[in-house]
Parts: sequence; C-alpha cells; structure tokens
Amino acid sequence: MTKEATAKGERQLLREARAKFVERFGREPVAAASAPGRVNLIGEHVDYCEGFVLPVALPFITLVVGSYNNKEECNILSVLADGQELRTSFPTPSVVPLKPGSPAWANYVKGVVANFPGTLRGFDAVIVSDVPMGSGVSSSASLEVAVFTFLEALTGVQVDPVKKALLCQKAEHEFPGMPCGIMDQYIVTLGQKDHALLIDCRSLEATQIPIETKDIVILVVNSNVKHQLTGSEYPQRRAQCQTAAEQLSVPSLRSANVKDLEKLERNGCEELVFKRATHVVNEIHRTEETANCLRQKDFKRVGELFYASHDSLSTLMEVSCQELDQLVDIMRPLPGVLGARMTGGGFGGCVVALVNREQVDDVKRKILSEYNGNPVFFVCQPSDGARVLQLN
Repeated sequence: MTKEATAKGERQLLREARAKFVERFGREPVAAASAPGRVNLIGEHVDYCEGFVLPVALPFITLVVGSYNNKEECNILSVLADGQELRTSFPTPSVVPLKPGSPAWANYVKGVVANFPGTLRGFDAVIVSDVPMGSGVSSSASLEVAVFTFLEALTGVQVDPVKKALLCQKAEHEFPGMPCGIMDQYIVTLGQKDHALLIDCRSLEATQIPIETKDIVILVVNSNVKHQLTGSEYPQRRAQCQTAAEQLSVPSLRSANVKDLEKLERNGCEELVFKRATHVVNEIHRTEETANCLRQKDFKRVGELFYASHDSLSTLMEVSCQELDQLVDIMRPLPGVLGARMTGGGFGGCVVALVNREQVDDVKRKILSEYNGNPVFFVCQPSDGARVLQLN
C-alpha cells in the first residue's frame, strides 16, 4: 500500500539530530528530549469553552538535542522532514526581553524560552521532527513541549507537567499569537501508551482512558489540504462562543445545556452565534459519552458519535472543507469503518476513523481510488508523551 506515513522512531531521529549537531556546532550535545504530535479522537472546538476533549499522543515526535555555548545567545537549527534547514539566533532572556518577530517559526521556540522558569544561559540546539506539519496533528505543540522538556534536561529544572503544558500554551498565545486551548500542550506532555486522555479543560483534571486496539485501529487520513485562511477564523469562532456564554450569563459554554440553547434561540440570538453554541454544547456531551463507550469497548457507538461530531463541525461550526467532507463521505458506507470525523482546527488537515484492523487496506484502496486529492495514511498507536532522552 502506497502513501503510507511511518514514524522514523526515536532512535533514528536521535542519531540524525546528534550527527547534525556535531556537524553544525563541532561538539557533542549533552541534553535531549522529545515530544509527540497528537490526534484528537473527539471534542473539537470545545477546549477554549472549558469542555472535555479526548486526544491521543502519536508515535510521530519532535526531538531536540543541544548544549550550553558559553555565550549569551541561543542558536537554533531546525531540520525539516524534506531536509530543509532553518536557522535562527536570539539573545538569552536575561540579556534582552524576548519579543515575537521573524522568522515566524522561531516564535514557537522563543516563546518557550521566554516562559521557561529560572535563568537560562546561552545554548545551541538542533531540532528534528517527523510530525506532519499543517495536518491538524499539532506539530506546533509538539515543538513547544519538546523544547521545554529539552530545557528541563539542560538546566536540571523540573516543572510540574500541568504547569509545563500551561506555560507552553502561554508561549503560543504570546509569541505566534494563536489563542489555542490547553488540549494540545496537555496531551503532548501527559500522553500515555495505549490510552486516550480525557481532559477537563475547566479543572485541568485528566483521566487516562484505556483503548483496546487488538481488533480496531485508529486510522488517520491526511487530506494534504490546508486552505489559505485570513487568520481570523479560529479567533472568530472563539469570540462567537464567548458571545453566546455572555448572553446566557455563564462563564463558558461548558455551563450551558440544551435548555439554554432554546433560550438563546427564543431571545433572537445571532444565527452564527447560535450555531457555534449548539455545536459546543452537544460536542461536550459526545466527548464524555465516547470516553464511557471506550471503557466499555462499545466501538459501534463511538463510531456513531464520530459521525455526529463531523456533521456538527461541518454544518454548525463550519470548520470543515470539501476535501474533509469527501473523505468522510467515502468512508461512511464502507464495511469495516465504524466512524470517521475531521480532527484538528479544520479547513484542511486530517480525518480520524475507527476501522476494523483486517479491513484497513480495503479502506485505503477505496480512498485512493475515489478521493480527489493526495491522501497520506497512518495507523495510530496511542503513544507516550514528552520525555527526557538519554544520550549514553
């Protein structure tokens, strides 16, 4: 089967990063860390409404190696999957307070450095990754948490995992300027093999949910589409949800229910605000039900909830696109597909599906023959979160 994305694996990426570090900086690195990408099973566009989300960590990772350089500057070399090398340098925060700037990709690193607790000396680092970029699997949070965990390894400063996730989220808010919820940084930090993580985005409590993947697999299909947006779509939807909450006099839509939706409609709520609120209230309930069904191994019901989630994201939240809808429509009638939905922020990226293991290849063939784009597949084994790596 062609068009299959496979994770390089931690060992290979570590070898590549060490070799590139020696080549670029002329010495061996002394610290290393990694952090995975993620795919959200269900609970989309609800994390900023204090709802529940249910992501898993992926086997694809971002890996950072480096060491101090006895200077007051940070030198970063990032090697992309296609071999392209990106470089940036900036002073340590103790010399000059860091601010967002060019190049744009460096803001993810600078934001983490600026928010890392404690005093940082200058360092050199190499970043490598096999996390698909622009695919809705959170390559940005993977980068942020990998850099933060590397700084922990370099300095010996250990940070509580929840605080780490919050600091990385803060970095993304302040430097790249993306008002993301907490889900991405949380699962990337706290993921566990063979489990999904049910995250309460209000209390920040999390529960590991076992996933039995003996007969059922999580198939992720990258549409390889990322539509050019104005940059306002995500903040706009967040603002619409906040408007709905304000009209209901609740702190967030997490506190709303179906009767509240009826109240919004009676009071002449703006149509788009009502649509967003309807998605969020129902999606939060779908996510809780999915976690319970996974515990009971009721994959049939989980699949039904996947389809309901996708239809809501497409028609109410309006964050899907023609390509994602087509992929779900192709899979919907196929034998062996229990459910499928878009995942991530939307407007491109990936579809996540539950598929009977023995029918995965048939599903891939059908998609390859009917999908108008160029899909890439990977079967997701729920994986561990961020960790410090040994260089011995």
